[in-house]
Amino acid sequence: MLKVYALIFVLAILGGVGYGAKYYYDTTQQTIATLRENNAKLETAIDTAEASIETMQADVAKMASLNNKLQQDLQKAEAYGDELRGKLSRMNLVVEALKDAAVLEGKMNGATAKLWRRFMEDTGNIDGGKSTLPEWLQPRDAGTGDQSSNENREDSNTGGGETEAAPAN
Repeated sequence: MLKVYALIFVLAILGGVGYGAKYYYDTTQQTIATLRENNAKLETAIDTAEASIETMQADVAKMASLNNKLQQDLQKAEAYGDELRGKLSRMNLVVEALKDAAVLEGKMNGATAKLWRRFMEDTGNIDGGKSTLPEWLQPRDAGTGDQSSNENREDSNTGGGETEAAPAN
């Protein structure tokens, strides 16, 4: 009888070891499946991150080139501003206005219209190939000359000889 008990005991131990091995195998397979799913998710995340990095690097390169272009345009604009300041410092607009105001007004309106057209072209606001001018830049019909060019202003003082000068510092 002892042999039967020993055999049952050995079979019980072998059954326990077998059940333990089966349990270990099943849980290991579940862990492997979970790890595979997580690995696939991580690979997708890595691909997305790499694509984002490539896009950001391309954006940085594009921004750098645009920044360089803007810097060049700024230097050109500053040079043009310096040129205009030089021209204005060489001109005495008061003397020229006193000599022939109509000629000065025509020059100023022409320069303003030219500048307005360039602004409109730069911003893409071109109508039929020609930029439209605002109403205040439209040429006026030549009248009798008795109307002030400042008729819509509040201080339309046209009194002769009176000028306001800023105090000299």
